[in-house]
Amino acid sequence: MLTTIKGTYENGQITLAEKPISNQKVNVIVTFLEEETSTPPLNPRVPGSLKGKIHISDDFNEPLEDLEDYM
Repeated sequence: MLTTIKGTYENGQITLAEKPISNQKVNVIVTFLEEETSTPPLNPRVPGSLKGKIHISDDFNEPLEDLEDYM
């Protein structure tokens, strides 16, 4: 069974955020994660900002002349 428990490492000690499920001896793997710094996007997206700027030609779904040999 695999279980993930979040914790912190400071001054040579690992402090778990919650109590492990198992009370018996088990193997563990410790992975050190870098501090995540989330920065907001420079220009947040505005819904609908491209409305009217993108056009699709009327013959968009018509067969291409270049591919007539393959039909």
